[in-house]
Amino acid sequence: MHLCTYELDGRTQLGLVHGSGIVNLSRALGDALSAHQPMIDLIAQWDRLKDRVAALLDAPADTTLDAVRLLAPVPRPGKALAIGLNYLDHVQESIIGESRTVPAHQVWFPKLASAINGPFDPIVLPRVSGMTDYEGELVAIIGQRCRHVPRERASEVVFGYCVGNDVSVRDYQKRTSQWTLGKSFDTHAPFGPWLTTADEVGDPHALELSCWVNGERRQHTHTRLMIHNIWDQIAQLTEVMTLEPGDVIFTGTCSGVGAAFDPPRFLKEGDTVRVEIERLGAIVARCVAEG
Repeated sequence: MHLCTYELDGRTQLGLVHGSGIVNLSRALGDALSAHQPMIDLIAQWDRLKDRVAALLDAPADTTLDAVRLLAPVPRPGKALAIGLNYLDHVQESIIGESRTVPAHQVWFPKLASAINGPFDPIVLPRVSGMTDYEGELVAIIGQRCRHVPRERASEVVFGYCVGNDVSVRDYQKRTSQWTLGKSFDTHAPFGPWLTTADEVGDPHALELSCWVNGERRQHTHTRLMIHNIWDQIAQLTEVMTLEPGDVIFTGTCSGVGAAFDPPRFLKEGDTVRVEIERLGAIVARCVAEG
């Protein structure tokens, strides 16, 4: 199933996407969902509500995709975490175009909640930097509260998947050994266009991913090429912290980022970035200057 969060007539609603139509789940599920975090509520209660949602797949649409503004499926996740240097070709090109060896350990950083952005909303290029870059990525959404998850059971705690872009401001990223500031500018964590449930995706390590800038394909990979697959990522994270329903994991990018070109090809005002993953859809953003 494809689940979305959308805005229509100034109201935020939860929806079930079927073709080009949307069934309003906020209305259909009534008091089962809070107005504050309906997607997180739905994920947390999925075992109880999934049959009711599935029964709506043949229901008439309440609206269409063209009539709404799609928001990030989880507009305000409790945690948004991202792994760096997780495809060998990206390690080899590195973020500064120099040779680099595979890190001995998984490299993690947060993308703060104010960076979360809708799948078709503009990417704001900050006034303090001319080095904004794109990173097309598969995004995993956690489905249940969990800690110390063994890798062989990690698939049990994933609710679904989205398309993401780990937008990065390279000069701020490289200022210190901690990447948080360079990865957390406003609007720099778009994902969507909807959340595809894990049962519909199957193996998340069997997906083709591409990223285009102004129609030119800059990135192209297959998720089987991750150095640390999603199960290893979850096992590592849950050694440290409790993951909760709706938490977001950006799972890494491949080669072809703008910083690796000679000269670098950073995003400019008016550029359009499209990230597409098979079976999950695509997100598209136009780059605008900060006002």
